[in-house]
Amino acid sequence: MKIIIINGPNLNLLGKREPEVYGKTTFEDYFADLQFKFQEVQLEYFQSNSEGDIISKLHDCGFEDYEGIVLNAGAYTHTSIGIGDAIKGINTPVVEVHISNTFAREKFRHVSYISPVAKGVVLGFGLKSYDLAIRSFLEK
Repeated sequence: MKIIIINGPNLNLLGKREPEVYGKTTFEDYFADLQFKFQEVQLEYFQSNSEGDIISKLHDCGFEDYEGIVLNAGAYTHTSIGIGDAIKGINTPVVEVHISNTFAREKFRHVSYISPVAKGVVLGFGLKSYDLAIRSFLEK
């Protein structure tokens, strides 16, 4: 099984940015833990602060070789019709992930252009949200 994690803007700052919200672990360190935990899965990771790069990566992964996409689009979740349309246009299922509980935060974070076209949504469990999203592809 092949799954890719796609992270959006500012998630390259995990471990440094607002540790009271996002924790003190870098995503690179956590990704190594995920690779160890899910050795039966070929996990890949992509991060971009650019909306267009995220859309292109969804297109690249959306038609072949991948059984799942775990997507944390960061702030683009709440603003990007383009990312929502890209997910709608691909075949590979997408699980939307957020580290924090977006509904316990600012009102603008309560809107998602991804949720209506995603297979599912996992939020509020810290970095473990990624773990839960990966498991959703393994348990059929």
